Amino acid sequence: MGISASLRKRLITVAGAGALAIAVALLGGPEGIEGRRFVPYQDVAGVWTVCDGHTGHDIRKDKTYTAGECDFLLLRDLEPVRAAVDKLVSVPLTDYQRAALYSFTYNVGITAFTRSTLLQKLNAGNYSGARQELHRWMFAVGIKRQGLINRRQIESWLYGVKREDELSQQ
Repeated sequence: MGISASLRKRLITVAGAGALAIAVALLGGPEGIEGRRFVPYQDVAGVWTVCDGHTGHDIRKDKTYTAGECDFLLLRDLEPVRAAVDKLVSVPLTDYQRAALYSFTYNVGITAFTRSTLLQKLNAGNYSGARQELHRWMFAVGIKRQGLINRRQIESWLYGVKREDELSQQ
């Protein structure tokens, strides 16, 4: 599946702290699936990006960001994602499902999540169908990307976790 031992350990450490903490551990820092980068760069779609996937007009292209700045940006960027997912999903979720959806929505955007078949299936109570929908989102600029394949596998795995002890199992 591709989840590193260090990322798995981070997820185990925060498992009881709730979905947002799990999502932050999943996405952020050097082990996170976003791949923290302190120097701004253009992603495959040409969007200026820094830290843990932060985009926006506030990026200073000539700046090297600190770990603290990256932590701040991730938490700030996740807040509207958390609010949207929590508002849009009308069925009960585990913290692991919710964290996986935060990660997914952080990556694809709130508008895409709002319009997605994934959300429709989930709100219809089709949890497994929603999980399968994650694997349809592997393309960037019309090309299937290995990084997105890996990310969706990790999000799907996390979505399927039922208990904390399952985090340590491959």
